[in-house]
Amino acid sequence: MKHEWRKKEKDVYFPKNKPEVIDVPAFKFLTIEGEGSPAEESFAEHIGALYAVAYAIKMTLKKETDPPKDYVDFTVYPLEGIWSLNKEAIKKFNGTINKEDFVFKLMIRQPDFVDRNFFNKMLELAKKKKPNPFLEKVKFEKIKDGKCVQMMHLGSFDNEPATFKIMEEFAEENNLTRLAKDHREIYLSDFRKVAADKLKTVLRFKVK
Repeated sequence: MKHEWRKKEKDVYFPKNKPEVIDVPAFKFLTIEGEGSPAEESFAEHIGALYAVAYAIKMTLKKETDPPKDYVDFTVYPLEGIWSLNKEAIKKFNGTINKEDFVFKLMIRQPDFVDRNFFNKMLELAKKKKPNPFLEKVKFEKIKDGKCVQMMHLGSFDNEPATFKIMEEFAEENNLTRLAKDHREIYLSDFRKVAADKLKTVLRFKVK
């Protein structure tokens, strides 16, 4: 039976468009780090490297005669990103964000049965099938977000500050402290194909 994250993990991927508290456990991810504006060509190449490995894993597992324990076919998880600013921009921050100062960690979650050895094999396979210099930067990591405030953001990425303001007010009302200015975004829409006003993005930040 195929694992469909859109149906089976709604609490993680489909919050309402109002703030809520969630405790996010540790998940396995393919990750890649970079910096600069998402408008740069290299940003798309970072994404391409992640998807090359993600689909190598999915398609190879479907053909395996001796798949890993607990294997089930699955829908590839959505692209996610943790966003911050470079150290210099944080020092000089005056309320205005320059997209050239972004620091990001993009990722695609993997099912629990995928391990580091299989990842290493699929990374090498991806390098042979579709060479991309950014494949050298792809890593396999386990990441735990823990206690967070999250909310569905509808519309353009440029309008996210208004949603974060709502989330921060909710945190304050509930005696929660935001731990850092960085945050996670989960892209439920393909921003290369969907109009900005139709985008659906999960926004999340850690609290205590």
